[in-house]
Amino acid sequence: MDTLERLRGTTGLWTMTLETQPIARTRELVAEFDRLGVRALWLPEAWGREAMTQAALALVASEQMVIATGIASIWARDAVTTRNAARTLAASSQGRFVLGLGVSHAPLVERLRGHHYDQPVRAMAEYLAAMDAAPMHAPEESERPPRLLAALGPRMLELAATAADGAHTYLVTPEQTAAARAALGSAFLAVEQAVVLDAPSREDVLARAHAHLEFYTGLPNYRASWARQGFTGEDWVRGGSTRLKDAMVVAGDVEAIAARVAEHRAAGADHVCLQVLGPVPGEPPLEAWRALAGAGLLAG
Repeated sequence: MDTLERLRGTTGLWTMTLETQPIARTRELVAEFDRLGVRALWLPEAWGREAMTQAALALVASEQMVIATGIASIWARDAVTTRNAARTLAASSQGRFVLGLGVSHAPLVERLRGHHYDQPVRAMAEYLAAMDAAPMHAPEESERPPRLLAALGPRMLELAATAADGAHTYLVTPEQTAAARAALGSAFLAVEQAVVLDAPSREDVLARAHAHLEFYTGLPNYRASWARQGFTGEDWVRGGSTRLKDAMVVAGDVEAIAARVAEHRAAGADHVCLQVLGPVPGEPPLEAWRALAGAGLLAG
């Protein structure tokens, strides 16, 4: 079965907390996700582990899960390296790998990596064209793992529909999911959704949402995305307004989280990946993961 077809109609897990753990513990957690029936694990790339290496660790530690980069930065490696690494990962895992690519953000591209961030849609289009032309003299040359683009705006969504297999969206409302679906046509749409499960108080929910949004509220790309979603400058104060927090982070019990997943699906999402915000930022929220998996939310 096609890799993306395996994910259609399912819910996965998105987390950056594995990067805070020693490699042996990362393997243990991935293996547990696999035993729990988690359909897909989405792993980011910023200032932690290199995306392809992290994906390889997860693929080796699992047997059934699809492993996706959510996302790998195009500024971290050239197009030939990315294409051939993706081919190798797909071939070595019986097609359990999805390549999520993104243009990242100016501070991460310029300050962290030393590149010049300019015309991101054009940069992505040229990168994809170079990937398509990349040679590989190895048995897995014929592999074509699916690729999704981190897409916030209409031009990147259009590129995701025409030059990739679809899009991976982040920090969006169900209404924005509907807009992305309209832009993508029949292409695949994977939507990230931040959640807080069974927090002890409203204050705790807001504190977790603030810690989650604090970095993103400083990034122009997300501010522009939120403006298209109907938010204003008052909403992207550092850590986000209460209105933005409530829109971006769903809090409550398993049923409340399942309801938000259903909203994204009704709006056109093919796959929803949940980012659980635990009580301690950066620490794996293991009990919440187990609770969601036990309720069947990460396996269906």
